[in-house]
Amino acid sequence: MTYKILLIPGDGIGTEIAAEAQKVLDRVLKLNGGQVEYSYGLLGGASIDETGVPLHEETRALAHGSDAILLGAVGGPKWDKLDHNLKPEQGLLQIRSSLELFSNLRPAMLFPQLAQASSLKNDVVSGLDILIVRELTGGIYFGHPRGIRINDAGEREGFNTYIYREHEIERIGRSAFAMARKRDKRLCSIDKANVLEATVLWREVMTSLASEYSDVELTHMYVDNAAMQLVRDPKQFDVLVTGNMFGDILSDCAAMLTGSIGMLPSASLDKNGRGMYEPVHGSAPDIAGQGIANPLAAILSVAMMSRYSLNEVAWADQIERAVSKVLDQGLRTEDIYTDGMTKVSTSEMGAAVVDMLDH
Repeated sequence: MTYKILLIPGDGIGTEIAAEAQKVLDRVLKLNGGQVEYSYGLLGGASIDETGVPLHEETRALAHGSDAILLGAVGGPKWDKLDHNLKPEQGLLQIRSSLELFSNLRPAMLFPQLAQASSLKNDVVSGLDILIVRELTGGIYFGHPRGIRINDAGEREGFNTYIYREHEIERIGRSAFAMARKRDKRLCSIDKANVLEATVLWREVMTSLASEYSDVELTHMYVDNAAMQLVRDPKQFDVLVTGNMFGDILSDCAAMLTGSIGMLPSASLDKNGRGMYEPVHGSAPDIAGQGIANPLAAILSVAMMSRYSLNEVAWADQIERAVSKVLDQGLRTEDIYTDGMTKVSTSEMGAAVVDMLDH
């Protein structure tokens, strides 16, 4: 079978890390006799510079015709002064919405070799392995009305609409319950039902779904407490499910438990398992072009792509083992470097993973 993969390097360090991720995928294909047909697209700032819009119709069409998408990163201060609807991040929101990529999987797993890189004590984070399931195409990021206006007092005010429809909550709930079934069968739903009516509905729908998944233990937690608990005792969680804005914030918080946001991949899936895969970190324009970015999150995103969209679980395992072996060798990019380790560049880290796939 030939898989159709759309590569979107994006902005900033996206071009550097995407190149290393592609090298790893190419080696896995060669070792396993797999076939991939690549196409290339523009998104975000790169698309604005080339076409004048953050998501061009050509890239949208390529995305709809692909089995999976590998994205580097999007955004940067170069485009900060553009109108809101023309900023790079709008391209990312548009492609997620166009493809109905409603289920965002953000694992926070601590490689044991990096326990010392975490800002928390070893006994708090050692063995950490949690999954945040974030609803990705609804909530306050997409709600209308929105904007900036002059109120009756003549003062400017900004406004956004936090809205969730029952079917949107139900489908992300089913996705989260399914993921929990594959893990430790514990699901914690995160909301702010003591304040926000949209999340009162969220909690009601999640509770209703629980009867269909009697083998999964469902609990509820307010988002402010969840943020505190992630720092106090993160290993109490297995799978967390939450809305778009809360998931955005909590997943970045969870990322730092692992020592570096540069280690964490993500998957954004539609109802059929087709997805877009990208590292959790941003475009990091302050280090772009210096060859010091960590490509491991992008490489691990290829592993997630292999597992969830290509159904090539053995490829995913192969990539994850190679990353672990490279870390065993003491190779570190600047973001995860500690005394006694060997500091390597972006391309050197990618080459090391490629080499380890052969062993």
